[in-house]
Amino acid sequence: MQKIIVMDTDFLLRCAAEKIDIKREIQRICDYPHTLAIVDKTEQEIKGKPKEKMVMSMLELLQPKRIESINKDVDDSILKTKKEWWVATQDKELKRKLKKQGRTIITIRQKKYLTIAQE
Repeated sequence: MQKIIVMDTDFLLRCAAEKIDIKREIQRICDYPHTLAIVDKTEQEIKGKPKEKMVMSMLELLQPKRIESINKDVDDSILKTKKEWWVATQDKELKRKLKKQGRTIITIRQKKYLTIAQE
């Protein structure tokens, strides 16, 4: 079964800052077919942030699936995605809400590795 992994803005910015190869790290921890995705408003959130150009280049290479946002807030849109979809985030508040939903979360560890945190 194909896993969908939704990446939030903070995750993308942190991966760029720490020079984490998202594709390689996801392949390392996820040994089954997967598709990377972002909420369509994520690119708007990235504009004007440090590492904007690097993140946009990463997205161009990764070619993630675009998920239509529910409203203006990317985090709300992520919370409303299918429960079986995984979420890659560093946002503490979003992680707390995802854990309440029993969702699988991918996070950055030691500024260079991705890990899976399952509820």
